[in-house]
Amino acid sequence: VNWYPWGEEAFSEARKRDVPIFLSSNFSLISLWFGYSTCHWCHVMEVESFEDEGVAKVLNDGFISIKASLLIEKNVQMLIRVIFCCQVYMTYVQALYGGGGWPLSVFLSPDLKPLMGGTYFPPDDKYGRPGFKTVLRKVKEAWKSKRDVLVSSGAFAIEQLSEALSASSMSTKLPEGLPQKALHRGAKQLAESFDLEFGGFGSAPKFPRPVESQLMLYNSKRLVEDGKPSEAKDGLKMVLFTLQCMAKGGIHDHVGGGFHRYSVDECWHVPHFEKMLYDQGQLANVYLDVFSITRDAFYSCVARDILDYLIRDMLGPNGEIFSAEDADSAESEGATRKKEGAFYIWTSKELEDIVGEHATLFEDHYYIKPLGNCDLSTMSDPHNEFKGKNVLIERNSTTAMASKFGMPVENYLEILGSCRRKLFEVRSRRPKPHLDDKVIVSWNGLAVSSFARASKILKSEPVETMFNFPVVGTADELFLDKEGGGYFNTPGEDPSVLLRVKEDHDGAEPSGNSVSVINLVRLASMVAGNRSDRYRQNAEHLLTVFKKRLEDAAIAVPLMCCAADMLSVPSRKQVVLVGHKPSVELEDMLAAAHASYDPNRTVIHIDPTDTEELEFWEQNNPNIALMAKNNFASEKVVALVCQNFTCSSPVADRKSLETLLSRDLLSAV
Repeated sequence: VNWYPWGEEAFSEARKRDVPIFLSSNFSLISLWFGYSTCHWCHVMEVESFEDEGVAKVLNDGFISIKASLLIEKNVQMLIRVIFCCQVYMTYVQALYGGGGWPLSVFLSPDLKPLMGGTYFPPDDKYGRPGFKTVLRKVKEAWKSKRDVLVSSGAFAIEQLSEALSASSMSTKLPEGLPQKALHRGAKQLAESFDLEFGGFGSAPKFPRPVESQLMLYNSKRLVEDGKPSEAKDGLKMVLFTLQCMAKGGIHDHVGGGFHRYSVDECWHVPHFEKMLYDQGQLANVYLDVFSITRDAFYSCVARDILDYLIRDMLGPNGEIFSAEDADSAESEGATRKKEGAFYIWTSKELEDIVGEHATLFEDHYYIKPLGNCDLSTMSDPHNEFKGKNVLIERNSTTAMASKFGMPVENYLEILGSCRRKLFEVRSRRPKPHLDDKVIVSWNGLAVSSFARASKILKSEPVETMFNFPVVGTADELFLDKEGGGYFNTPGEDPSVLLRVKEDHDGAEPSGNSVSVINLVRLASMVAGNRSDRYRQNAEHLLTVFKKRLEDAAIAVPLMCCAADMLSVPSRKQVVLVGHKPSVELEDMLAAAHASYDPNRTVIHIDPTDTEELEFWEQNNPNIALMAKNNFASEKVVALVCQNFTCSSPVADRKSLETLLSRDLLSAV
């Protein structure tokens, strides 16, 4: 295919030849700024269609073909422009066809109006999809015979999308009770889609979507506070069961840690093997949340497992965290063809040779079969791609399996761990999947948050827990709609970007607007006076922009539902720690402050002997500064818990602080 980069050369040639543009992009909507290069179906379409001489001839004769790819576009300014444009066209595809994905395959007029589009097209008609050759023929015919209809419908679609997605609100107040109604409605809708057999919300393919678990946990916490423990118990059980099923399933990498992108079947068994950073950061946080509620080390060990994986395989030389690992890899050194999951799957013979005397135990535990184990669902392997191969999955409880083999659970787990380490050593010698080493700030933020929280929450693990945790421009000036409310996802400086969108959907990655409300609420609780009021006003104005969404489609915005309720809480709890930094005592008290699950809590630590720090608090919250000066003791760390304009008596030991903060969700339900 004669590919052009995105730019005036291609547009001019399309106008000159009077032919439509075909745009192929592997830029991900959820990686707005830098995309990612681990798109499985992008690779498949590249091989099946773009390397086919017949397809290339049709494209070259009748279209101007543009490839929006990081491998082609190196200019940063142009790269950002291309990504914004691709986002617009993906929004168009999602709106018209009810879904989207990558690769993005869209046909444009020479003046860049969309004509029609889709995602992956097989080369010939199959899988219930029109083949790419068929699509090319029909677009070419329509351009000749129905051009006016095509162009006008594309222009109309963009106009409608612009109106729908650039919503604003003249009101700065939410209706009374809407946050609580949206929260409960979202939880109710999720509960109705709960899979009683395998956990999770909805049917296959199953995506982790951690924001759903966050909504259910938050709603359970609020129900307890409202005196409805039985209702809270139901929601909590759904989250616990879902996280257990995911951790035991093949979507979880039992050998190397972390989670794959999604499960193709309903039982979390056979995954699409790609690994994304945004999943790891969010899932680690959810498992940490549940550990802080249950104190069950099962959940803390999964969180550690995720963070171990990031430290070992995804960390850059300067502390940056890379964005993704591909699903495909070569089956052996020197092989030219890559296969999905090749790095992660095993034959029973391979496993027996590696784990030796413990083969029977290991194979029973992980459902290993000589003919392959991808047979738990008709959706697990419909095309027999994994015939004779095994994806590790735990189908029985560890206690039951240890009893079957007549040994204590501790010994049983030690054997499993030893076997997994052997598999890890062998697997590390296989050709590795492609590492996408781009550094995406928003995804790093999700991961860094989980590391920071883990450093405090995991100090509450029982001492006997067995694990191996290695020690190895502003958001407002550019993006805030100061009159209409909410945050755009682009600065709005580039006229070639047809839409300036305010996103609200909490999907694989939480929307920027949902996260912004939570951040604004936190900031408002840390500072005082007009600045605090302004943060809260911006948060409420933002939510009014999405009032209709909260009222009618709460399930689509689970994190925003939580954020709305956080804003409505009359007084957020503040935990103020006063003492020297750094110190062992401060770390101990920080662990206590974060030990229990409470999203409506802000922890502030301040060292009054640090002049610069004290000046910051004197300027931004004089009450905090005064509290610090009045309660400072050089030999210890003092904690105060404040809410509703009242502070507790100061305490100076971990146990007393934990008692002050304890409102145990698990015991309440």
